[in-house]
Amino acid sequence: MKKKDINGGKCFDWGKTSASYAKFRDIYPAELYERLRKFGVGVPGKSWLDLGTGTGILPLNLYKDGCKITGIDISGTQIEQAVKMANEKKYNINFINCPAEETGLPEKSYDVITAAQCFMYFNKEKIVSEIKRIIKDDGLHIKIYMGWLKEEAIVINSLALVKKYNPNWLTGKPMIKDMKEHLFPIEAQESFYANIPFTWDSWHGRIKATRGVEASMTSSQLVKFESEHINMLSESTLSEFTIKHKIFITVYKL
Repeated sequence: MKKKDINGGKCFDWGKTSASYAKFRDIYPAELYERLRKFGVGVPGKSWLDLGTGTGILPLNLYKDGCKITGIDISGTQIEQAVKMANEKKYNINFINCPAEETGLPEKSYDVITAAQCFMYFNKEKIVSEIKRIIKDDGLHIKIYMGWLKEEAIVINSLALVKKYNPNWLTGKPMIKDMKEHLFPIEAQESFYANIPFTWDSWHGRIKATRGVEASMTSSQLVKFESEHINMLSESTLSEFTIKHKIFITVYKL
């Protein structure tokens, strides 16, 4: 994938980080799921589509609520990870490898359409038309973002190291820009803070599974980054810690 306003126009491929993403990006707090349930995400009797589902984190965590779920992603390797985990849990989730802008799904077929950490990657003109086509009358589209706060030394130092090897990485700037852009009528907006727990291993994995590292670094850059990041983390005496994040939820009524 290549977008001129993300990564300085440098190509990135989420498929390259699918294994790390599946292992280390399932970190949404329980409060997020409770708030999503309030808007009908995952609830019985509803049909739910998760755009840019990646490795299927949202559907896998809300499957037991009893909703009919479809998750789509443009990355085939991301979908392979989602299918693998769903099969291991014996979850009947319909994961499809396709672009969000051209799903091929039936018209007026979903009560709720979510997009977590991904709306900024879509072609805005095309995605608006597609969401309007496949969502039911009075359906809800929900956009979700979660980002770390740059308050802890570990966050600041890790991000600085990523920038050392990948200076094009814009971290949260594209996300902030997208959160301020509203393409549908707003029904509700919410935000809250959560302290997300990590170990050094899971934090290293979390940083690897970003657009700026595995998804876009060359093999040689990645080897150097990993070595330096692991050495940096090993200097700390803390084995477990939390990183404060802010979660944003925007609900649109169509």
